[in-house]
Amino acid sequence: MNIETIRDYCLEKPGVTEAFPFDGETLVFRLGDTPEKHGRIFALCALERPDYLLLKCEPERAEELRDRYPEEIEPGWHMNKRHWNGIRLGGPHLTDGQICEMIDHAYGETLRALPKRQRMEAGL
Repeated sequence: MNIETIRDYCLEKPGVTEAFPFDGETLVFRLGDTPEKHGRIFALCALERPDYLLLKCEPERAEELRDRYPEEIEPGWHMNKRHWNGIRLGGPHLTDGQICEMIDHAYGETLRALPKRQRMEAGL
């Protein structure tokens, strides 16, 4: 799976926007943007490193995935290691389907964490 496919997959989800809020290299996918407030981030990737994806993850599941796929999944680089996983794309063990499922999980975790009012304002 490549970064263009991941971008398309993320943007197909309801309420997802993309931005470069930190610099011109780090593409961020957010959920729940409103005119008054930025949404919450569920995925990031650096254009200079298109083979690496950061995804939000429930802490116990994050550890389980790291244990199961140590060559491809690690604690999220420069992120809260408890809630973020770094995924090395193109490895021998993870399928595109598994990566999509992890993106779905990150989206779902973020959606659940959004306050009800923000979900409603964003049409979610």
